[in-house]
Amino acid sequence: MSDILQLLPNIDTEPFEKVLERLEKANISSNDLMTLGPIDVARRADVSIDQVRELTATLITQLHAQLGFDALENVHEKEKEKDDSANSAKKDGAWSQISTLDDELDAALGGGFPAGQVCEVTGESAAGKTQLLLTLLLAVQLAPPYGLSKSALYLSTEAALSTTRLNQILTKHPYLSSLPESEKPSLSRVQSTQLRDLESQDHVLRYQVPVQIARADVGLIIVDSVAANFRAEFDRVGANSSDALARRSLQLTQLGAHLRDLARSHNVAVVVANQVLDRFGPVASLFDATATPLSQNSVATQVSSANNNTAALPPPSQQSPLLLSTNDPLSLDHQQRFFTGWGDRRFMRDLKTPSLGLTWTNQLSARVVLLKQPILKPQDYLLGPGMDIVGWRRHLKVAFSAWSRDDNGTDGVEFEVCEEGIRSKKPDDNTGTSDEA
Repeated sequence: MSDILQLLPNIDTEPFEKVLERLEKANISSNDLMTLGPIDVARRADVSIDQVRELTATLITQLHAQLGFDALENVHEKEKEKDDSANSAKKDGAWSQISTLDDELDAALGGGFPAGQVCEVTGESAAGKTQLLLTLLLAVQLAPPYGLSKSALYLSTEAALSTTRLNQILTKHPYLSSLPESEKPSLSRVQSTQLRDLESQDHVLRYQVPVQIARADVGLIIVDSVAANFRAEFDRVGANSSDALARRSLQLTQLGAHLRDLARSHNVAVVVANQVLDRFGPVASLFDATATPLSQNSVATQVSSANNNTAALPPPSQQSPLLLSTNDPLSLDHQQRFFTGWGDRRFMRDLKTPSLGLTWTNQLSARVVLLKQPILKPQDYLLGPGMDIVGWRRHLKVAFSAWSRDDNGTDGVEFEVCEEGIRSKKPDDNTGTSDEA
């Protein structure tokens, strides 16, 4: 069998000298040895099956070593050891989380954002999503129980990372500014890049992020925002709508599976920001428009109307059944109030729905919703009475979570955006904030 010596000139042929002679007489090549069954080879060459199996195993091992498969197997073994260590840490009760640096917000989140999970922060524009994410970029660098003592990776699909605002939070936050220089977070430990389109996003997440995690000891990955590259205007012109939806659903499933694999295999926290869409439903009744808690809390006195129809309206203390677009309680229109963060209370206006639909929701371990409500003040104008927006009231609530209770049916925890980042507001503080997020 001269072809074996041509393929593997350094192979030790002494243990297989007699077997090789029989195989050469039977005109059995190395290709036949690896593709045919050992029984067929042994019958044709008149040798034992065990000898054929031993020679085949040696030949395959030598070829793998020549092609560099040993290094690949070592990588797989290291990944397996890493998975085993992560699983053993979970079994031992180890649970690493990244704090928001606010006790009230951490309590609402069940301690913070845990490593090994994919979480979403969603809300309207200027609700405070980016402010929360910037705080996490600094908190992950702290030692436990506030952080993981690791660096952070910020992936932006829209605007670049605001290092000016990040430095402001670092210098103005009371806890961060009080730390000694050796323990303070640093902007140099925050890596950032921009994902211009879906192709670059997929390439960076699959090939560059795993390398950066190992090189920079990353403990937090932030994607801001996940929905930007899935907008409808990026679809191909003339593409069939059903085909485009099916392709997008597959892309979302693959993205979610890859993010979960990154979080699990490297034990990092993955937090993604998401946008919201207006939810269209049945026309609200006049009662719903006048009996909202927002109008009761924000307006000190209600403007009287000369219209006699308003006298027939029920008082605000009465309850009215929710308007449903379907009579089926198992339909998406009814069930979405329990996982979107909007519509779970009896009186809610301007309902929103997180982007990317139910397919993306199924990829998440938790959804954190940031609500923004205007504070109104009655004003008298030449054309009649009206309302002015004098500030904003913001709340953080958990729509669903795998490790903590949800806040469905409540407003959650009220917070404000300030120089130090975000902080919870005391219950007796009824003032709103007019800042922008």
